[in-house]
This record gives sequence, C-alpha cells and structure tokens, in this order.
Amino acid sequence: MALSPVKRRVLNIVLFLLIGLIVLAFALAIAVSLQPNEFQVTRSMKMDAPPEVVFPHVNQFAAWKAWSPYEKLDPNMTTTLEGPTAGQGAVMRWAGNGNAGAGSTTIVQSEPNESIQIDLQMTAPMDCHNDVVFTFRPEGKSTVVTWSMSGKVDLMAKFFHLIIDIDKMCGDQFTEGLASLKEISEKQASATTS
Repeated sequence: MALSPVKRRVLNIVLFLLIGLIVLAFALAIAVSLQPNEFQVTRSMKMDAPPEVVFPHVNQFAAWKAWSPYEKLDPNMTTTLEGPTAGQGAVMRWAGNGNAGAGSTTIVQSEPNESIQIDLQMTAPMDCHNDVVFTFRPEGKSTVVTWSMSGKVDLMAKFFHLIIDIDKMCGDQFTEGLASLKEISEKQASATTS
C-alpha cells in the first residue's frame, strides 16, 4: 500500500526532525565530554593595609557578614557558627533561598597573615565540594589578597559550565567581595595610623 504524497511528506519531515535531534544530542554529548574535569577561579586585589589587618576579616566567619558577596544573596539567610571563633576548625553553616543555597565552610588550615584554606560543601542548589584558598602577600605597606576556588567537575557540572561561564560568575562575586574587604581593611588601617 503506497503512502499518499502528503503522508510521505509528513513522514519525511518527522524523520528529518528525529535525525536532527539525534545529531544535536550527540553533538551536545561530545561538547559536554570535552569540558575540563576540574575548574579554578582566581581573583586578586591590592589593599592599602598590612596583612595583620586584612587577615582577621577572613579568618573569622562572623566577620564575613561585612564583606562577603554571598551574605547579600538572601537577607533572610540563616547562618550558624561552630567550633573555634577563628582559624582552623571554625565552621559556618548556612541555608538560604535559591540564590544563596545551603552548605558549610570549614577552615582546614590557617597560617596567620599568610593563607587560609577552606573546605566548601554545597548541598543546594546542587551538591558540590570545592577547595577555597585565600592568600595574603605583603607588598610594602599593602597586601595583595588572592581568592581562589577549585574543584572537580562531574557530568552535570560540565553541562552547567557549557551554559554558564563559571569563571565570570564566581570571579565577579570574588571581585565584589575583595572590594568590600579592601574598603573595610583600608578604613581600619587608616584609623590605626591616624
């Protein structure tokens, strides 16, 4: 039984669309698989304050409210602090809206006025585990603060990275946070030298 010309044309269009979808899915799968298995975002800023002034603002999670860009994502976000008030072993847990998400940060190493290593565990909006490092490099009477985050990239995150430029998104937030940290630290340094 032969198909009518109209049915044949419809069948050809459906077949063409189906092949197109398969090719598109295959191309997307290749693009996702070619994404790196790890990522790193790093931003630095020079602050006219010595390391001993800047360092405590990062080493104490209670001080993050004043400068962290993530504190601004949800004004109703709840945070709890555990362990020591500063340095190694200090923990901050948070839960907020879809922008802020939920998770915890733990200071795993703290070298006074030099570096702070933080374990970041996100539980929402997605599960991820990243390493965060702050370094404080003296430069004359100033400090160059570098904020870095790195981690592994699973299949879902690779797809996410195709759509969202993670370096720009997180990097812009890091720059905003560093600018606030700079303002606070420079005001404090200026007040102590006046």
